[in-house]
Amino acid sequence: MRLLLQRVRRASVAVDGAAVGEIGEGLLCLAGFGPDDGEDLPELPRWHKTIDKMLDLRIFPDEDGRFNRSLQETGGGLLLVSQFTLYADCRKGRRPSFSLAAPPDTARRLFERLVAEAERRLPGRTASGVFGADMDVLLTNWGPVTIMLDDAALWPAAG
Repeated sequence: MRLLLQRVRRASVAVDGAAVGEIGEGLLCLAGFGPDDGEDLPELPRWHKTIDKMLDLRIFPDEDGRFNRSLQETGGGLLLVSQFTLYADCRKGRRPSFSLAAPPDTARRLFERLVAEAERRLPGRTASGVFGADMDVLLTNWGPVTIMLDDAALWPAAG
């Protein structure tokens, strides 16, 4: 699982011109799933550790402007958008290969579980895009702050 986090002043996602999710200050999370991410991923320690890391990263300013507050602490929103292109393989040629992305049915179920887990942890503060849809994502990146969380790199032995 790869999560690309962007600290935002605001973010929204639309499908066919209609807004389907939006937040004010918080995190936009582009979420992708890879070849080692199976249906059992939500039962594995790396799933929970990566979500904990996303929600607890101290990337929001305190009263002195230092990165000392997490999304949990600030009360900000979380906008989740599925993004299989996080697993693009650009080593050969000019057209990326997406063979490293999880199969669509698996990725859909994992994305739905991620949204449900986020809603459980941040009730009323979570929004999402539509899996597999052609989406327009608008954001005002704050900082800018953009951070990649790759569960395989963070927790290589965590299963």
